Amino acid sequence: MKPDSPSKSAGLLDADDVRRALTRIAHEILERDKGAEGVVLVGIADRGDQLAVRLADEIKRIEGSDVPVGVLDITFYRDDIGLKAEAPEVHETRIGFDISGKTVVLVDDVLFTGRTIRAAMDALMDFGRPSRIQLAVLVDRGHRELPIRADFVGKNIPTGRQDDVAVLVKEIDGEDAVVVSAPTTQARVEMGEPA
Repeated sequence: MKPDSPSKSAGLLDADDVRRALTRIAHEILERDKGAEGVVLVGIADRGDQLAVRLADEIKRIEGSDVPVGVLDITFYRDDIGLKAEAPEVHETRIGFDISGKTVVLVDDVLFTGRTIRAAMDALMDFGRPSRIQLAVLVDRGHRELPIRADFVGKNIPTGRQDDVAVLVKEIDGEDAVVVSAPTTQARVEMGEPA
């Protein structure tokens, strides 16, 4: 999600920070999984998939191995579907390989409440039975509602619960950055706070 109010936003990571974080995550995946064999990456649409492609490129650069990359849309697995007035944005799921018996690294941009990851794990099970699922996120902002934690984290960022955290990727947004902004007046009203 993009920040609503750029004038009240603060850049936390720039393009170089994002690149370094992804390089570190790629190294950590290879170290924990003892190489790339049996590892597949599945990015959660619509920014986790871009980060998964970059991680695969970095793993190839480091290890010389191609790692399959898929895209997972979790829209209809979310527990808040139907609770919002606006229609959800649906993306395409593309997992053109068997995940059964593989180490699946789910890739997402921001880890917040954990509900997105729970939905992603539910969706993933429709494609097979992996030997294990790991989680890589560019940003962990805290405020978990479910007992989910990331195995690989680019940056832990303390935020207020109502803050908006946006990961910008050059493939979609024209630049790489992580930006935090205070909630808009409309968002505060929706959360029951005074405007």
